[in-house]
Amino acid sequence: MCGIAGIYNLNRKPVSKDLLQSMADVMAHRGPDGEGFFAEGPVGLAHRRLAILDTSSLGAQPMTSSDGNWVIVFNGCIYNFRELRDELRASGKSFVSKSDTEVIAEGLSAHGAGYFRRLNGMFAIAAWNNQEQVLYLSRDRFGIKPLYYWFNGSTLIFASEIKAIIRHPEYKMGVDHSALNQYFSFQNVFTYNTLFQGVSMLPPANTIAIHANTKAIEHNPWWDYDFTKADNTLSLEDSVQLTKEAFEKAVERQMVADVPVGSYLSGGIDSGSITAVASKHLNRITTFTAGFDMSSVTGVEANYDERRDAEMMANYFKTEHYEQVINAGDLSWSMPRLVWHLEDLRVGMSYPNYYISRLASRFVKVCLQGVGGDELFGGYPWRYYRVYKSLDQKTFFDNYYGFWQRLVADDRKHELFRPDTNKQIDITEPRRVFERVFTFNEQLRYDTPEHHIENSLYFEIKTFLPGLLLVGDKLSMANGLEERFPFLDNDLVDVAMRIPVQHKLGNLELMKKVDENELSLKQKVYRDYDDGKNVLRRSMKSFLPEEIINRKKQGFSAPDESWYRGENADYIRQLLLSNKTISSQFINPDYIAHIFKEHTEKRINHRLLLWSFISFEWWCRIFLDNEKVY
Repeated sequence: MCGIAGIYNLNRKPVSKDLLQSMADVMAHRGPDGEGFFAEGPVGLAHRRLAILDTSSLGAQPMTSSDGNWVIVFNGCIYNFRELRDELRASGKSFVSKSDTEVIAEGLSAHGAGYFRRLNGMFAIAAWNNQEQVLYLSRDRFGIKPLYYWFNGSTLIFASEIKAIIRHPEYKMGVDHSALNQYFSFQNVFTYNTLFQGVSMLPPANTIAIHANTKAIEHNPWWDYDFTKADNTLSLEDSVQLTKEAFEKAVERQMVADVPVGSYLSGGIDSGSITAVASKHLNRITTFTAGFDMSSVTGVEANYDERRDAEMMANYFKTEHYEQVINAGDLSWSMPRLVWHLEDLRVGMSYPNYYISRLASRFVKVCLQGVGGDELFGGYPWRYYRVYKSLDQKTFFDNYYGFWQRLVADDRKHELFRPDTNKQIDITEPRRVFERVFTFNEQLRYDTPEHHIENSLYFEIKTFLPGLLLVGDKLSMANGLEERFPFLDNDLVDVAMRIPVQHKLGNLELMKKVDENELSLKQKVYRDYDDGKNVLRRSMKSFLPEEIINRKKQGFSAPDESWYRGENADYIRQLLLSNKTISSQFINPDYIAHIFKEHTEKRINHRLLLWSFISFEWWCRIFLDNEKVY
């Protein structure tokens, strides 16, 4: 819901209203329903509005608290705003709108910046305190809504999207080589760097306060995941019941809106369960599925199309159902648009997300999303079982780091990068960054298989999930659509962290008996065991057909392995292996040619790496070479 931006000149220079307008304009897709500005001396706030709650002018932003002390701009939705509003009314506050924005403003007025912790929802908030002359930036527990900033010691610029920050004349475009190194290691960035030099992402569950005399940004983290305090007295039956009750409440809570609400619907239990509960509260919910043209697809990818299962569930729940069929040619058309909106390159082949959100935006303004269930309830058992028998912390790190080098191993970086780039990176840094995710949390233990799985859950929810959420936000907001994530409800997450891992993985005790030295058996286990989300599957039995409950997990991915060898091979060759290739100033063209040859000759499936080469090439064209997309 919306896009926000702002400037704080610590040198007291007045903020340019024209510059605020320019920053808002470049994010117009995030808020097609209106705009608003606040500029007072050295502080300026900008807002683009996607009207979801109280669509009248009373819900417009920037919004000032009734006592005049706080001015805020806000992107997101607070699901417990009605309960919070009742509390504030009881303490003497009055309200003129029906918006969650006003609840935030009055809550800050009554309780100060600590009020951010009370919010159950997704949010990125900028709050200017007139009395203290302090700017606060805060982000939700899970990092659903993005917030970036750039600080040069005298000027702080922030925005929902980086493209607004780089509009500022003081920002000088450059590449962050640390982020580049991480991206081509993990297909992700595990720090809060971005590819844009000097531009950082505010971490989730973090509030920063910028005073006029600020010399450096100080972070105030106020929450983190904790799987180490699971309640081992909980039986499986108790865990199932707790999950079911919390899940139903989460879906109901996240349906709050004054505009049409729909749901994505794949063939899996996460989106299916959300649709099942949502359909109880709407007479006829609208659902959306993306499928793929499978006419030229072979191998395991032949099963990637989920339309049949989605259609079965749509019929089961009597939804108004729409489908998008994606073909190989849709890659080339969407890539420049996708990278322009995504900016901050992260996980996986995401152009199907762009297409399905574009479809949904034609019918609804809010769409429920199933992301988060895997990370909370253990949906990737083939990953955990690689490390669950690790002997100690070092063995655990060695095993897991090898797996998460999804693209290029450190000892191959000298082949990947051009000499000038190699001089500016530290090939040992990704390993340190990886380990820091764990060692930052001093509560993690490494003594038992359960500990190793808890650590895996923590790592993935701190690294992989934020990438998924970033993709979800950027590509839905590109189409003026708000995605919501019922699995990432405060209360449901609290329940998920209480549940012991032995209830999440149905075959954990059996796995402990597997001989790790029997290589063929171990590989078969990695391939075939799909016992994750055991407690969630049992919780959803009252909602879903049996065939969906027992269906093996499948990610939402196009059959790009086949398409990169066939219909899209010429496109990739022309984009990455021509004299017009911009990214060749960083990436060795001979290495790309080698990878492409191995893929097209079916020697190695390099679809992840090729996707990243394509994405980075478009990033260079758009943000370094100023190629116009629209």
